[in-house]
Amino acid sequence: MDENKSKSEADLSTKEANIDDVSNNQDATTEICEAVKGLDANRYATKKTVAQGMLDIALLTSNASQLKYVLQVGPKHEFYMLLVVLISISIVLQVISAVASAILALIFDINREPQQRKAEMLNNLSLMFKVIASTLNVVICIFYSIAFDTTIIV
Repeated sequence: MDENKSKSEADLSTKEANIDDVSNNQDATTEICEAVKGLDANRYATKKTVAQGMLDIALLTSNASQLKYVLQVGPKHEFYMLLVVLISISIVLQVISAVASAILALIFDINREPQQRKAEMLNNLSLMFKVIASTLNVVICIFYSIAFDTTIIV
């Protein structure tokens, strides 16, 4: 019993030491709090949305370029049909995701309670399409690079 009491006293003394450390370094804590207060959440969200949009455009451009290449090479390509189907599905999913994001931005007002649930569902749907499209692009890159490897060796 005395051991438990001494452990709790030891814990208390370390807590007191930590409180003392914090009070001694109050200037540093104040500086951190002021830096966090200066952070504009709306500006951050806007920058994040713009960056995400640029990445979506880059992925769509990459898919269009891959599709153009595969169609130019034609059936001589080892995985012609597979790549055409996968790239087409990826492009369709990206377009659907972009439309869902546009609807989310233009129609729904998340400040209104009745629209919040619908907006959340649409946002989740858009995210799901983006995840599937990104996963498809990993598979596309595997088969796309295999074709390059075989053409270089031959």
